Amino acid sequence: METGTAHQKITLAFINDKSPILDCICNDLITSGFKVLFRSENIDEGLSQLSSLTQLPNVCIIDLDFYDKSILTQLQEFRTKYPSIKLIAHSDIDNEKIGKTLLDIGFSSYLLIGSDVDNFRKAIEGVVKS
Repeated sequence: METGTAHQKITLAFINDKSPILDCICNDLITSGFKVLFRSENIDEGLSQLSSLTQLPNVCIIDLDFYDKSILTQLQEFRTKYPSIKLIAHSDIDNEKIGKTLLDIGFSSYLLIGSDVDNFRKAIEGVVKS
């Protein structure tokens, strides 16, 4: 059970729009010892939940909806308010320009839809160690 002990210190938050696949990944991460502080459906709701926490999560995984024209503004606001939280993007868009924009905003990692729980685990551990 050493793996679970190592993950217990890593806290997560999920901002996603009711994805059954991401729900399963979140549940698998909880089972493997990560602690999920909250889950919300959009960035505004996530910002509200973050403001009520006494301890911020180490990592926030954000399922990006690029069809929402205000998404980049919301992400910049998130990054400005919570610069210590490591951000991992989750999206179905495999585009170098989008990836560069996310890195410029301050995302630490980018996972494509279809990534499995092992991909998430590696990304989370990687950004926490960096």
